[in-house]
Amino acid sequence: MYKTYATKNEYIEYMLEKYADMVYRLAISRTRDKDNGEDVFQEVFLRLSKNLPDFESEEHEKAWLIRVTINCSKNLLNSKWNRCVDSLETELTEEDIKMDSIYYDVLRLPQKYRTVIHLFYYENLPIKEISRILNTKETTIKTWLLRARKKLKNMLEGGEDDD
Repeated sequence: MYKTYATKNEYIEYMLEKYADMVYRLAISRTRDKDNGEDVFQEVFLRLSKNLPDFESEEHEKAWLIRVTINCSKNLLNSKWNRCVDSLETELTEEDIKMDSIYYDVLRLPQKYRTVIHLFYYENLPIKEISRILNTKETTIKTWLLRARKKLKNMLEGGEDDD
């Protein structure tokens, strides 16, 4: 798809306009931190700029960006630097993530549940696609969604998350 644009910069600008919100929200969902989310966001689009993959379709584009966002956030969270540094607990505001208040409860879920909830409800991906992107069985994705919904329901009814 890159080849249909006059310049590399035009292509990157197009991809930023189209997918910036999705990548940013997913990065924050994975890292639970605005600053780390911004770092992941930048890394994802740097990789896009360096690699310039030839996507087969719009779905392939989106899946690639989701997978790279997940990998970059995983790399950041597992990095020695991140494990040795105390977080300053950056306060997320609704304006920062442009989401409703339920999203704050989603951020309190364990990472695997946050990811499937985010991809299913906020990115409107079918279970089959989530399974493919996360390289996980569909039945596992369904189980994670079920458990995440139960935890969210408990939190919304005033109970505490039991993790």
